[in-house]
Amino acid sequence: MAQTHGPTRRRFLTISGVGIAGAHLAGCGVGGGSAEARRVLEAAFSQPINDLDPHGPASVDEATLLACRLIYDTLVLSDGEEIQPNVAESWEQPDETTWIFHLRDDVRFHDGTPLTARDVRTSIERVRDAGTAQSALWQSVVDFEENDDHTLTVITEEPLGTMLTSLTVMYVLPADRMEEEGFFQAPVGSGPFQVESFTPASELSLTPTSEYWGERSSIDGVVLPYVPEISSQVTSLRTGDLHAMWPVPPDQLPELQGVDGITLETVPSYVYYFAWFNCGREPFTDPRVRRALRRAVDVDGIVENLFGDGAAVMTAPVPSAVFGHAAQEPYEYDPERARQELAEAGYPDGFTTSMMWFDATGPLARELAQSLISDWAEIGVVVEPQSIEKAEWIQRLNDLEWDMEMQVNTVTTGDADFALGRLYTSEANRLGYANEELDEILGEANRSSDQDRREELYAKACQILWDDAVGLFPAELISTYGLRDDVSGFVPAPSNQPDLRSVALSS
Repeated sequence: MAQTHGPTRRRFLTISGVGIAGAHLAGCGVGGGSAEARRVLEAAFSQPINDLDPHGPASVDEATLLACRLIYDTLVLSDGEEIQPNVAESWEQPDETTWIFHLRDDVRFHDGTPLTARDVRTSIERVRDAGTAQSALWQSVVDFEENDDHTLTVITEEPLGTMLTSLTVMYVLPADRMEEEGFFQAPVGSGPFQVESFTPASELSLTPTSEYWGERSSIDGVVLPYVPEISSQVTSLRTGDLHAMWPVPPDQLPELQGVDGITLETVPSYVYYFAWFNCGREPFTDPRVRRALRRAVDVDGIVENLFGDGAAVMTAPVPSAVFGHAAQEPYEYDPERARQELAEAGYPDGFTTSMMWFDATGPLARELAQSLISDWAEIGVVVEPQSIEKAEWIQRLNDLEWDMEMQVNTVTTGDADFALGRLYTSEANRLGYANEELDEILGEANRSSDQDRREELYAKACQILWDDAVGLFPAELISTYGLRDDVSGFVPAPSNQPDLRSVALSS
């Protein structure tokens, strides 16, 4: 049983380079020698991996999900067009609120124990009850029946049309071990790689597991170092100390274009920038203030000047590549009207506030933040910049301890429910915003299996969020991957979370 959803598959744009490689950057610390001897893929993602818990506070974090895709398994996978079997060989839906999943009988965790229906049940219960960013996807699940070790029935309170899509990011952990103290420092999964070592915000080292049920990796391991300086990543890719890096920021593309031994592959992505207003804090409780701040920003000019061909101006609260995107009327850049709206809202002289972000959130994050702050200053809104560590940012974000915050977000499943249905309901309360009409629309879209109807509903949701100006949505990013020519089988992902099990290295 398969479900068609999301955008159609897109052709990758490949730019092959010719020329000469640059000089080696001494002391960059990425370390290519041993990796070449052991055929270990050295790959740098732009964000640090802080946490390996796929159900915890970092459950929608790009870096965490990238790692989890390699360590753990999901019941199903998405190929961009259809849902495909994975740990679940097949499934059926005898009625609107009942799903029966038939699991493979040859899946084992890295410690040799078999993966059973109990592990799947416990994992869903854990993410549902965690009170974290993914929990909203599973609130409709009310009961289970373990028919046998390899058959699980999931019962929902109401129809859940997004069940299969959400399962693509629901990672299965061993029921008897997931609550062990220190488990996520060296976690046990059933994916193609197991953890060799992990230093949060520094490096994750993985080795192929002999217990993996599927096609095993042909390489000896994967090392994912966090290299904070983009220039160091670029130099390491040029010298061969890195095999891959992503995303390559637009301002760094000239450093890699035309370089012998390097290929750039670009894919439309599910990744985008937004700057939220805390709608539960004054003065952002007033939509007039929020709209004024939208009109005060020259979004077109900022995106063009900072990103060039590396991004496009957003026309909705989700990127155009995502199922459920519906283009809206853009806010015209009009500082004078913005000042008038502030005055009407009771702030004729502007006000002082703050905005938090972490620099590694995405390409040119600091520059984008500074551009927004500069434009807001022109209408009398003085914004204190708060560039903080990622762990503190996550904590404050979840606790709603901020005035404005800026981040890169990823619609990992390619379906608007993962962003709109998870972030903007009154119950989720992710940004102090509540709208009963929107709740009803998103609820129906979540329950429905009719894709045409879901598109209609998400169009309404996009318009409400856009008109209410819950945030500023400046740029959807074009993800560019830099690859050495000795890498094959690497498939760029719109989510920035590529599946590396098929990667091979030539000698």
